[in-house]
Amino acid sequence: MSRAGRLFNVRETLPRMLLLILSGLAYLLVICGTQRPPTGPQWVLAGLAFASGLLLHRRQPINLLVQTFLFGVSLVVLEDSTINQVGTAWAVGELAFWAPRIWFVAAGAGLVATVYLTLGLPGSGVSLFEGLVGLGTSLGLPILLGTVGRTTHELGRQAARRAESEQRAVRADERAAIARELHDVVAHHIASVVLRVGVARHVLPDLDPRVTDVFDDVHRTGTEALTDLRRLVAVLRDPEGVRGDASLTAIEPSALPAALDGAVEKARLAGVIVEAEIDPAVGSLDAVRGLAVLRLTQEALTNVAKHAGPSATASLRVRAAGSDVEWAVADDGGRPAGPRDVPVGGGHGITGMRERVEVLGGTLIAGPDGKGWRVSTVLPG
Repeated sequence: MSRAGRLFNVRETLPRMLLLILSGLAYLLVICGTQRPPTGPQWVLAGLAFASGLLLHRRQPINLLVQTFLFGVSLVVLEDSTINQVGTAWAVGELAFWAPRIWFVAAGAGLVATVYLTLGLPGSGVSLFEGLVGLGTSLGLPILLGTVGRTTHELGRQAARRAESEQRAVRADERAAIARELHDVVAHHIASVVLRVGVARHVLPDLDPRVTDVFDDVHRTGTEALTDLRRLVAVLRDPEGVRGDASLTAIEPSALPAALDGAVEKARLAGVIVEAEIDPAVGSLDAVRGLAVLRLTQEALTNVAKHAGPSATASLRVRAAGSDVEWAVADDGGRPAGPRDVPVGGGHGITGMRERVEVLGGTLIAGPDGKGWRVSTVLPG
């Protein structure tokens, strides 16, 4: 924000106060100094006005009362009450910047007008009309500036709220579109696969038991994937409606060791030799970190089967270290099914893992480890 813009910002009361003080000092030292040096009482009342303005610049109603009192005193004891008159007008303007209701401004202006008409106008040689015109000018301009500043601030806040509302609407449309795609395309195909595998299990009763085990695993995995997809679609369509449903966003802590064993068993069924070291203490993790550990494990073991091949040997280490959780998956390279020189951070799997870890305050480390690959992190408590 520019310096000029700060002067008309509702919250920037101090810069306006400092500008007023500098103007007052210039008036006392330059204008008064060349004509008639400021008197002691004039310096005292000016100093009190400056000090109260600095101390009370964020307490607008109290500041106006103090400035009006000093203005009344200056009208009685000083021949030149310009400093205190300007201080009072400034306080009325600040009240207009701040006031949540218009009657605050009306009451403040009425108080200043009463003090001036009672103590300043009588005996001044100024007619009532001239006094009212001068009073209207000295109070009207600060009130106008304060009202403009406050209105501008409110319009800015309303514009920000509208922009935020529009962004939420756009995000909701995007989520709805993604949910439709997941439901209409991905879920449809997975449901078709599950159905066909189920039919194959019944129409081919004399298969080798190993083939039957594979069919059972594919059917079970597809069914679980459909369940996860339905949950994800529910979250995308109505995030607020499922916010309190822990089953959509977390895992029961005590079930984490068993869930990790299930992920390891799936990798073994895919042909990967997995050496798992799971600390039983992870069963006391909070639900959010527990879900993160499970999803990281599933993604990492899936990557081992995809990139290192079914003959690979992988190790899983999950250990509670105080309030932190140390997690790592490494493999020996096996016989890669494709190129393994995946750059760190490349690919959606690693990116998704890194984002999940960073949300919880950790850092994912992924890269070559000998002939194989290793991913690890520490999730802080």
